[in-house]
Amino acid sequence: MNHSAYTSVLGLSCGVIVLCAVVVLWRRSLRAIVRALAVQGMALALVALTLGLHGHDDGLVVVAVLVLVAKGAVVPTLITRIVRHDVASRETQPLVNVPASLVAAGVLIFLAFAASRSITALASSASGRLIPYGMAAMLIGFFALATRRKAVSQIVGLLLVDNGIALVAFLATAGVPLIVELGASLDVLLIVVVLQVLATQMRLRLGSVDLDQLAELHD
Repeated sequence: MNHSAYTSVLGLSCGVIVLCAVVVLWRRSLRAIVRALAVQGMALALVALTLGLHGHDDGLVVVAVLVLVAKGAVVPTLITRIVRHDVASRETQPLVNVPASLVAAGVLIFLAFAASRSITALASSASGRLIPYGMAAMLIGFFALATRRKAVSQIVGLLLVDNGIALVAFLATAGVPLIVELGASLDVLLIVVVLQVLATQMRLRLGSVDLDQLAELHD
């Protein structure tokens, strides 16, 4: 892979990752939100694959396949099963409405680039200069966690943060060891499986996984 193609694919993949994070704030359909998460997982796998092919790192290519399977297929499928049994599968009343959320996303992206300016100035590689994209995905994930009311939306927000951390790790170190990524992916899968079980039990016992309705039951 020549340098021009390498930088183009890497930049495009990072852009897609941030765009998918913004789509999570923009769309209210939980199915659309999960699809955006799946696309983001595929883009993250493409970042790892690009770094692996460019650096002739077979281990990183294996990590890319692992990320594709775990974050691009398995995790979104598990979350989709929760959404499929949710009658009101929409984020109807987030704490911050959609227009304000999109403005906040723009501000968070700007903050990510501003805060990472000193890091990118010292970066000697094309991958290092893309670190702000990972920071932006992390900040948007935290914002989704704080402002969304549906349990599924908050799960997705947590996974956005995880994907942002993984992106920063890939770009800053030109990849992470296979055993580290394997452990992280298994942790994410375990979290999602546990949340799926909890969501299923909540739905069977209480008829809803809406956090506001559950709070009303507590009151």
